[in-house]
Amino acid sequence: MENPAPSEHPMIDVAKRRWSPYGLAPKVIPAQKIRSLMEAARWAASSFNEQPWRFMLAPRSDEAAFEKALGCLAEANQAWAKNAGLLILTAVRESFTKNDKPNRVAEHDLGLAVGNLSLQATAMGLFVHQMAGVDLDAVRDAYGVPEGFRVMTAIAVGHAAKADEVPAELRARDEAERVRNDFDTFVFGTSWGEASAVFKD
Repeated sequence: MENPAPSEHPMIDVAKRRWSPYGLAPKVIPAQKIRSLMEAARWAASSFNEQPWRFMLAPRSDEAAFEKALGCLAEANQAWAKNAGLLILTAVRESFTKNDKPNRVAEHDLGLAVGNLSLQATAMGLFVHQMAGVDLDAVRDAYGVPEGFRVMTAIAVGHAAKADEVPAELRARDEAERVRNDFDTFVFGTSWGEASAVFKD
């Protein structure tokens, strides 16, 4: 099942097909594909090339690792993420390595890395669903995350399940129309709240 973005303007195919379904098929993702996801993340841009992102991997093929990561998710997320082929927990280094000054864009850079990962996954026929519903303290304790690093999010990566294999409640979410804000709500010109001339006919 796919649910491509109903875009108003041309976009590259993988961006159009990127989608975050709840209905995942419980299939193992080969290690080589996981390495490719991490390679894409590794080559994301970052301030001063700090690369502040950190990823804790829990592939479905490693039952103990998978259950450990799954247990750190909010219960509502566990209900569907249990079918992922890969769970990832993310964190950022809060300061620059070279001078230990605060890195105020660390989270931004993590987002760039995950964006790369998401497009790479889409290109390989996989889907990525990101989660804020994570027990941050549980992750820190379970993985021994040191001071100076902030636990951020979780990511489920997997194959989309067939519609008839997905519970009705989750299927309804996946089949819902995809919507986005109008450009004039977030793309401004010479002053805040004023629509950019680029989007004026």
